[in-house]
Amino acid sequence: MPQPDGCGQSLQPESPQPHQFPLVEHQARPESPPIQPSEDTLSPDGVSTEASPQKDGSIHSKDSIVPDDFLPPREVIRAREAIPFESGPENSSSEYDDEDTIVAWEEEDPENPYNWSPQRKNCILLTTMMLIINSTMGSALPSNALPFITDEWDVVSQQQKVLPISVYLIGYVMGPIVWAPLSEQFGRKNLTLSTFSMFTVFTMACALAPNWPVFLVFRLLTGVFASAPIAIVPGMIADTHGDPRSRGRSMGLFFATTLFGPLLAPIISGYTAPTIGWRWTFWVGLIYAGATLIPLVFLPETFSPVLLLRRAKAIRKEYPAARVVAPHELEKKSFTEFTTVVLARPIRMIVFEPIVNTSCAYLALCYAIFYMCFEAFPIIFQGLYGLTPGQCGLTYLAIGGGCLLALPVFWAYDSILHRARERDAPWTRQEESRRLPLACIGGPLFAVSLFWLGWTAREPVPFYVPMLAGVPFGMGFMCIFQALLNYLTDAYEVFAASANAAASTTRSLLATVLPLATTPMFAALGISGACSLLGGVSLLMCGVPFLFLWQGERIRANSKFCIALRRRREEMAHKIEDQRARRKSRLSQGITTSHHQVSDGGSSSTGSAGAGGRWGSAASVPVDAVVGGEKGLMGTEEV
Repeated sequence: MPQPDGCGQSLQPESPQPHQFPLVEHQARPESPPIQPSEDTLSPDGVSTEASPQKDGSIHSKDSIVPDDFLPPREVIRAREAIPFESGPENSSSEYDDEDTIVAWEEEDPENPYNWSPQRKNCILLTTMMLIINSTMGSALPSNALPFITDEWDVVSQQQKVLPISVYLIGYVMGPIVWAPLSEQFGRKNLTLSTFSMFTVFTMACALAPNWPVFLVFRLLTGVFASAPIAIVPGMIADTHGDPRSRGRSMGLFFATTLFGPLLAPIISGYTAPTIGWRWTFWVGLIYAGATLIPLVFLPETFSPVLLLRRAKAIRKEYPAARVVAPHELEKKSFTEFTTVVLARPIRMIVFEPIVNTSCAYLALCYAIFYMCFEAFPIIFQGLYGLTPGQCGLTYLAIGGGCLLALPVFWAYDSILHRARERDAPWTRQEESRRLPLACIGGPLFAVSLFWLGWTAREPVPFYVPMLAGVPFGMGFMCIFQALLNYLTDAYEVFAASANAAASTTRSLLATVLPLATTPMFAALGISGACSLLGGVSLLMCGVPFLFLWQGERIRANSKFCIALRRRREEMAHKIEDQRARRKSRLSQGITTSHHQVSDGGSSSTGSAGAGGRWGSAASVPVDAVVGGEKGLMGTEEV
């Protein structure tokens, strides 16, 4: 960013008053020639990493530190206000005059989302879970209403009958590609509120659709806007839960909600479509969406970079000469860079990162099989056992039961991992050992459930026997997703959003295509043959987490993204130590002052709030509270 060659020269106020800052001249900052980053500071995208957020949230830009003539009062930081810089002949030539001060969270800052009360965090979590239920329930909402929808519009093609669910999942691709990067640029709340409002509008449009093509267009647009919560909510959880243990448990609830939404949809459509009409399926979804909008309006912004940006803007508005910047402003990207680097990064990770593309393939297979169930269960339980659409919808609850049974497994393993970390057990230092054991359990469970379903679904066997295959199915599905997505997050740190975006994109695409083959496959192979085929592929893929446990560390050692992460950590450690040394040097020389009085006639005076003034006392705070230190500047970690 352009660096000023001088700022903060004060003008004598016309009528200075006690305990107020004098007017300060705001000088224009000349543009400086761009500095070409060295190869050592480039990320895999070719972008300089010097102003990028680190694992702990810290940002250090060109060794930005607090200028020699500036040390803010504690009250100023808490009140999001500026402290004017001392100017004058003795300081105008300081070697630090050309540096800006980076706004950061103070220790135990009440505005830091990590420090919000548990009650507030729980309200945010509950609201986001309602969002997720809307989004995922909408994906399968037409499932048991499809026969009535196609009968009204004389749709006879089996491929077309799957389209209301498939085109919705095509819209899901928008989430990781568009909404997630936008939320990292503009914050969570406004984007969530606007996209969910559009989701509500297009849900109503589906209920009023006049014909089949228009209905499919509305379903596509509903899916586009429904994909936003799937991409944004994990970020909200990471924004507000700094403790890995609480964050992991909240993510477990997020995954459970993601699975439960589609399971509720067949129950709604199964009972409304045959009785009061298929359009009421969408009216029920609209009613729930409207109820969700009420708490959503009061949802606070959680993204720390945006909150710090607001703090910096408030400082500059109050004191135009205060050279204060937010970390987010150090990361400004051009539109070309944003589109070619940020938006394209998930695709490059799929192509060039073995861990990402292998994990994506496994997750996509499981996700596609899950959505195939919305075609397969009616074939099994309505076609074979003669259940009504509503009764068939209830059979999905077995999958939900397995999902709930997986939660105690998560929490028990989380407690084991927590105690091992406290002992500093060697295995907790490796990402593979920390995250993948759950997938090693879930993979075989998922495969066995498919064989169970296929081999027991025959006429002499009661319907509840194949239905109970949903319990290990739900448990395995949850364990696989929880383990692999957390593994991608741990392994790629600041690139975790892109890694998860890659996983979301691939699974949505496969879940769009594979259900189209469900009816032909079951017709050709039969129930047992089709389920055995899916179970065999799942059994083959369940070796993925075992492969990562064996060779994951070696694979990451050769990953250019992981190499860039190691380089970032080394640079960050060097810059922190350099800032500490420079700070100690300045303090030992007595350069920094903590308080300046307003002078009525001095030619080189500036002011800071006097005792009892608006800003309270001028008690100083550690420099780390301003530039971030080890506590981090951004206060967030992407999920």
